Amino acid sequence: MISFGKIDYINLLPFYVFLKKYFKSSQQKSMIEKNSTYPSNINKMFQKKQIDGAFISSIKAQHKTCIDIGIVSSKEVLSVLNIKEGLQQFDYHSNTSNILSKILTTNGKIIIGDEALKIYFQDRDKEFEDLGRLWFDRYKLPFVFATLCCTKHKKIYQNISKNFLKRKIKIPQYILNHHASKVGLTTKQIRFYLTKISYTIGYKEKKSLNIFWKLAKKTK
Repeated sequence: MISFGKIDYINLLPFYVFLKKYFKSSQQKSMIEKNSTYPSNINKMFQKKQIDGAFISSIKAQHKTCIDIGIVSSKEVLSVLNIKEGLQQFDYHSNTSNILSKILTTNGKIIIGDEALKIYFQDRDKEFEDLGRLWFDRYKLPFVFATLCCTKHKKIYQNISKNFLKRKIKIPQYILNHHASKVGLTTKQIRFYLTKISYTIGYKEKKSLNIFWKLAKKTK
């Protein structure tokens, strides 16, 4: 049985809907829910081998055993924002976004995930920049925020990824309603956001990752 770490953000909602159907064992399903937390904590759990697979922040994925699936934005991502007010502040939930903000030389407060989505859709009084869009404008490439990595059970994770990528995932309305209520968005806003996210890591995505890793070394 695999030990998978779950990032409980909307951007991976289609993947977890798929996993619920893929795994027949209630024990396996409950194990995934048990290991549910925010990205930087997932990175720590993976490093300590408390889990054997997860979507790892791109900055932590270099030299790891990874599969060609991740969290990708072609242009704007909506859920990784730099709020242009006050001194530079990083989001402790994220590793990749903080490094990305340094590379892009933003000046403000980094906010990621569902909280960022609420600002994007509901708080137009705030002036913000979308880090996915800033990266695309500079390098004309998609940005990979996380990639699926594993320490064992590689064939299982490859099979899961292959099956997920070849299917069009329909999210049940009751799940959309639940997350909309939980986060404070509308189901229409969630559906729109998910159009900005893709999961396949191909040639352009790998090129983008290599540029990011190279720049990150100079930034640290």
